[in-house]
Amino acid sequence: MTSTAQHSDVVQKQFGEQASAYLSSAVHAQGTEFALLQAELAGRSEARVLDLGCGAGHVSFHVAPLVKEVVAYDLSQQMLDVVAGAAADRGLNNVTTVLGAAERLPFAEGEFDFVFSRYSAHHWSDLGLALREVRRVLKPGGVAAFIDVLSPGSPLFDTYLQSVEVLRDTSHVRDYSAGEWLRQVSEAGLHTRSTTRQRLRLEYNSWVERMRTPQALRVAIRELQQAMGNEVREYFEIEADGSFSTDVLVLWAER
Repeated sequence: MTSTAQHSDVVQKQFGEQASAYLSSAVHAQGTEFALLQAELAGRSEARVLDLGCGAGHVSFHVAPLVKEVVAYDLSQQMLDVVAGAAADRGLNNVTTVLGAAERLPFAEGEFDFVFSRYSAHHWSDLGLALREVRRVLKPGGVAAFIDVLSPGSPLFDTYLQSVEVLRDTSHVRDYSAGEWLRQVSEAGLHTRSTTRQRLRLEYNSWVERMRTPQALRVAIRELQQAMGNEVREYFEIEADGSFSTDVLVLWAER
């Protein structure tokens, strides 16, 4: 079995078991970036949108009323089942679901006007390959938006962030720095239009409960938080209960 296939199995297991929790997650259901995505679609009622790594479908639900079609795409069939059910409940008949990996999109070249991806890229086994696939399926002049947890860039902060991420969720691959994102997007043949940074507050208990993190790994996260120096605790605003803040990147790119 290849390493990619093994990672895919981990992702499917981790998120399949937690699909319903992600539908009701406030962190995933709320965010100022939804208004940015909706504004981009103004006057584009004939557009086709790919929600890449759709999770529980929050991007799909926010943009579907504005466009002709949304394809919700994910590696977890259980997640897609949740999306399909929620879309039906909301009367969003233009949302369809497709199963697959970000690195191998089963779509023709130039199928989509927009590709949106929110809190998914840090699970991809090969960011560069996935970005090249995004470029391929976008129409010339098409627009992509990527929203994901951002590595601060500092080696110390980066090491801490990746450590707590993988302890909480073994399907985690990497939170990339702004520089890594810009390089990979450029190498994929996309043009970066803009980048902005946001701050995301994560309440510790719901953060680990949503992923059903085993108790031993929860203990390790809390021990690590308390063992780090003041500069780490201050940057991530770690509180006594384990809640913390992290950076989020919103990157817009065009083909």
